[in-house]
Parts: sequence; structure tokens; C-alpha cells
Amino acid sequence: MARAITLRQDGTFDTPCDPIIPFAKGDGIGPEIWACARQVFDRAVAKAQGGRSVDWLEIAAGSNALEQYGDTLPKDSLDKIKTYHVAIKGPITTPVGRGIRSVNVALRQALDLYACVRPIQYFSPAPSPVKQPELVDMVVFRENTEDVYCGLEWPVGSPEACAIIALVSKLAKREIRQDSGIGIKPMSKFASQRLVRMAIEYALKHNYPSVTLVHKGNIMKFTEGGFRAWGYELARDEFGDITLTEQELYEQHGGVLPSDKKLIIKDRICDAMFQQVLLNPKDYSVLALPNLNGDYMSDALAAQVGGLGLAPGANIGQGVAVFEATHGSSPKDAGQNKVNPSAMILSGAMLFAYIGWEDVAESLRGAIAKAIATRHVTFDLAQQMPDSTQVSLTDFTKIILDNL
Repeated sequence: MARAITLRQDGTFDTPCDPIIPFAKGDGIGPEIWACARQVFDRAVAKAQGGRSVDWLEIAAGSNALEQYGDTLPKDSLDKIKTYHVAIKGPITTPVGRGIRSVNVALRQALDLYACVRPIQYFSPAPSPVKQPELVDMVVFRENTEDVYCGLEWPVGSPEACAIIALVSKLAKREIRQDSGIGIKPMSKFASQRLVRMAIEYALKHNYPSVTLVHKGNIMKFTEGGFRAWGYELARDEFGDITLTEQELYEQHGGVLPSDKKLIIKDRICDAMFQQVLLNPKDYSVLALPNLNGDYMSDALAAQVGGLGLAPGANIGQGVAVFEATHGSSPKDAGQNKVNPSAMILSGAMLFAYIGWEDVAESLRGAIAKAIATRHVTFDLAQQMPDSTQVSLTDFTKIILDNL
């Protein structure tokens, strides 16, 4: 009989051989890629040692939830994710500039999934606009709950917008045009430091050489500048015995990491960092960023290794996590049996690694790598990959299954 994953007192998971894992199919292309990804997950788990299996539990989120419950993110779905600690979901449509709020944002805020984690890895011979995509091996840690994504904004002419405009005029002696929409950008020391802490712990666990704080602190001195300062403070106070700042590395040690240190902490201005990841990707490994910067950076990095069709992601909090492909729901492609399931499958690999099934995760990543190497790939890769053959979603899934 299937059982729930439980959380030990030390924060680690006790995963049974037959865990219950909630899933939401998503909107647009979501149901198609979920159906294919689930086949791959079940095959990979069945092939692993230990007689393991997954009991998939469907939860409602997005358009189907709106139809059934009148809410895009019902309380029952949130409760199930809390109960079972992990979930995986397909992409969910969010209207631009109108209508419902983002289900993704609502999930992150309701469950305090404060870290969006997006590993960027190259699978040869996927198409790339850069000369050496194999040098790109980075993991993005994006703060998920604050910044301009927190939902504190009001339309032009609203009482709230007018009140804030008047308050700014009174306190800061600065005039804001009356026909302005207003948004607030809160960034706290608490949220910034817990994000940086997770990034540092991940880098140490996986033997990455550096964590880079990416910010726009030269302009937004008290929000993004605060993120930078708080990140360095956290590294010094909690990991000072094994970390070293980049400045200390060169001023005190001639650029050579001393034997008693394991990790370099550095920072970059976000606009300059876009150039750095193109020209010097080998110099960066784990990145810690505020919300908006992390969104931009992770998508730009995905483009360097083949696009969003190969970009997995996870939203992680304290003892709970939701895994999802980075790409959107792409309604125009729905029902055409053409999209790439790799991002969803790689997100599943992250899920399995998170619950302690690293062998299953490795088999999934290996199967994706071997499938792409056949050059029989979905349209997003085929249109940019010389000497490739375009195949359907279901045919590409069969290739992945054959390579498990």
C-alpha cells in the first residue's frame, strides 16, 4: 500500500519504496507532456533496484481547477502538497495584464517556496548560439517570494496608487506622474539570506567552486544592494571557515584557493553578468539572484544550451517542493503532438534526487542525453540542429524510453 513521504526531525526525508506523489497536468501542452513524462518516470523507477513504484495522485490547478472549484489553486490541492511534501506540475497559463493571478506565484507564496532552482546543463549535440555550450554548467537559485513579483501593484487611478503617489511626494519630495501604475519592490534581509544559504549549501554538497551573487546594487542600493551585502554577511557569519570572498582570494592569496577553504563567494552586476555567462561561462557555477534577475538569467542561460525545452526547475521551501518545467503552457502548440518533453522529465529527475532516489534521477538524465545524441528530436531542437530528423512528442518519448 502506497505511503506518504515523511519529514525527519533533521529536515531529511524518509521516502518509502512506494511514495504517493501529487501531480497537476497543467494547461495547454501540459497534459500531453505529462502523459509522456509519466511513462518515462514509471519505467525508470521500475528499472531501479528495490522494487520501487510511485503512486501518482492528481491534484487540480489551473484551468481545470477553475472549472471544477471556481479557483485556479484550490485549498485541497495546497493541502495535498503540504501532506506529501513534493509535487510535480505541468505549465499553467497566466493571462498577461489581466484576469487571474499567476498560479505559479500563488503556489510559491502560499507554500513559502522561497527558492526557484534551475540547473543549466548542456546535452550534446543540442543546438546553441554559443561556440562552447559544454562550458555552461550552472545552477540558478532565484529568490521566489519578494521583489517586483510579490504582487504589490495597483492600476492607474486606483485609490492605492493615488495614495502612494501622494505619500512619495510628501516623504521623498519626488513627483510621480498621476497616470502611473504603481508597484512595490520589497526585499528583506531574511529572505535574501535564506536563499543564499541554500545556494551555498548546494554548492558545498555538489562540489561547485563558487557562488556568485547577481544584483543591480549599484542603482537599487537598498534592495538589490542589500541582497549583495546580506549575502556576503551570511557567507561570512555562517560559512566563514570554509568560504572566501573573491576579493580576499586575490588580495590575500594571490588568486590561489588555500587548502582550508572550499568555496569562493563573489558578486556581479546583473547586466554585466549577462555578458559574462556568454563570454566566460566556465568561471561561474552556482548563482544566487533576486526574483526578477533570476527569471531573466535562467531563461538566457537555457538558450545557451538548447532552449527552454531542456530547462527543468524546482520551487523549494522548508520541507516542501514543487517541480515544473521552466517553459510556459504554449496553447498554440497544444494537441499537435510536437513539443519537447525533456524539461518536464528533467524536472522529474530533480524531484527524484530531492527525495533521495539519485539513481532514478541519473537514469533519466542519461536517457535524455542519449536520446538527443540520436539527432531524432522534437521541432524546437530540430529546426536549429544540422543533420537532425524531426520527430513527434510521442516518438521522441519512445526514444527516451529505449535509452533508459
